[in-house]
Amino acid sequence: MHISRIVIRNFHNFRHLDVTLRPGVTCLVGENNTGKTNLLRAIRLAIDANLSSQYRRLLEHDIHSGADLSKPLQVVVSLEFTDYKDSVNGTALMQGCEVSEDIARIHYRFRPRRDIIEDIEAEEMDGSGLSITEDYHFQITGGGEKDPATVSWNENLGQSLRFEHLQAFLVEALPALRDVGQSLRNSYESPLGRILNATDIGEEDKKALVKIMQQANASIESQSTFSETSDAIKKAFSAASGEAFGMGIKLGMADPSFASISRSLKVLLSNNRLEDFEVVRNGLGLNNILYISMLLEYFERRSASTRSAGQLLLIEEPEAHLHPQLQRVLYTTLASKPFQSILSTHSTHISSLAPFESFITLSDDAAKETKACNPILTAKLSEKEAGDLDRYLDATRSTLLYARKVLLVEGPAELFLIPVLVKKIMGIDLDRHGITVVPIYGTHFGSYAKLFGPDALPKKCVILCDGDMPPEELGDGMDEDEALVNFTIDVEENDFLQVYQCPVTFERALTLKGTLPMFLKAVEECEYPQSVTKIRDAIEALDEEEIDSDDEKKILDKMRQVVLAAAKRYSKARFAQIASKYVSEATEIPSYIEAAVDWLVEE
Repeated sequence: MHISRIVIRNFHNFRHLDVTLRPGVTCLVGENNTGKTNLLRAIRLAIDANLSSQYRRLLEHDIHSGADLSKPLQVVVSLEFTDYKDSVNGTALMQGCEVSEDIARIHYRFRPRRDIIEDIEAEEMDGSGLSITEDYHFQITGGGEKDPATVSWNENLGQSLRFEHLQAFLVEALPALRDVGQSLRNSYESPLGRILNATDIGEEDKKALVKIMQQANASIESQSTFSETSDAIKKAFSAASGEAFGMGIKLGMADPSFASISRSLKVLLSNNRLEDFEVVRNGLGLNNILYISMLLEYFERRSASTRSAGQLLLIEEPEAHLHPQLQRVLYTTLASKPFQSILSTHSTHISSLAPFESFITLSDDAAKETKACNPILTAKLSEKEAGDLDRYLDATRSTLLYARKVLLVEGPAELFLIPVLVKKIMGIDLDRHGITVVPIYGTHFGSYAKLFGPDALPKKCVILCDGDMPPEELGDGMDEDEALVNFTIDVEENDFLQVYQCPVTFERALTLKGTLPMFLKAVEECEYPQSVTKIRDAIEALDEEEIDSDDEKKILDKMRQVVLAAAKRYSKARFAQIASKYVSEATEIPSYIEAAVDWLVEE
């Protein structure tokens, strides 16, 4: 059984969210403050029986900012489940919640009380001046004929469910700021106790453990030091409390019962330096892994029992304190389990490993409202295109899923040079404007382009690429740094996607009078003496007052060939990396790059 669809209306930054989920692991990705935590909390409102009713009674700041609470409105969180028919307990849980064959819904709803609704419908009140504390209440319901995405505030949405009904479905939520070391030490929070409770331990084994504890207590009590200490404590207590409240006191390891033994057990660790040490001495990252692994073991045992109707693991930032390799191992482990996990993450190491269809991306649009989508569905990617993106979205390129704005380039040469040149010449720090430069290491922009648009990712994206046109084919009056009007790559521009393509190669377009001093320093470091002489002579010639525009163009044409040849000889990426060290020498930037950045930073 798994959640296959989530609908959220008027909750925090979600005015209207409607996304589908696949079995296994779902990754929530997006920049900060787009509502990843709110989405996980919304799920808990509908299905987590352990969430206090106090948190289900919403406050004003829980309602979407555009809503007017003084008039009737509703908050809806609806979870759609499927694949529960193969489980007796799952089928029992969803009884009364089904809306069609093997599809069931459980809803959380916060709206005016029934008597308020009846008074408004009877026109005994006009529905204004409502109070969120007095006139609204929450409901947990199941099933219903209405679609939760369109149901009106005064329409019924299924039948009421009791909290006891939900207790067979386990929800475990790990917040981002978590102290798992404390939780592991706390017998009531640690999954160790739950693992033991889910383990079938025979009565004879329990009696044997209790006997061991009784013998240990008797041995401790027989030691004179401890018996004298317990007598002293008893006398001190009697003196402080009086004879009427006297109590027997002795020292021991624990109440000799199996329940107290299981509560008193602690996880002890060992490594190549220490034996049997408590988790408090362990690192935060490994404690996180230990805690999650114990939860997974508990889930496994619970699944094997006859009591489980399903379970769900919600983790905020599972990468917390983890080495990149451990992040990948943890994700692979979660993906191998038979139950559903939903993760919110900023880790490109996780997103590069997750299949593209597992992503839900969250983005803020111009109305400051969070939009959520399944990119593989909303972008209408073909199976081949989705497969290409799965292969190409490594830890570098998957940053486009987290960025506020994206600058897609062909390769590392642009990655090394464009950000530093833009900062030096235009005074624009791309990072501070939320612009991420993503090299795709090729010219296959088509699949990436489909990700950006009003029906997909509503974030600005520029494709900055080469035309690779031979210089001799340039039209009259066209400079090598200009953007082509009719670009050659097969993409469709929209309000969120623009293409800026220079007619020739990046290195040629970048060779300007104002960038020659930068390239001079680069060829000097590369130890290309002939190139050094040619570029130095060109700089001197271009600085002469009497030079005309035709001569300047001829000199720059020659320098473009010199720079391109040097870049090819040294490797374009490495040459660009060296040139970026000397960006302070540059005073000019190609016009097509400037135009692209201007469009990106424009609000």
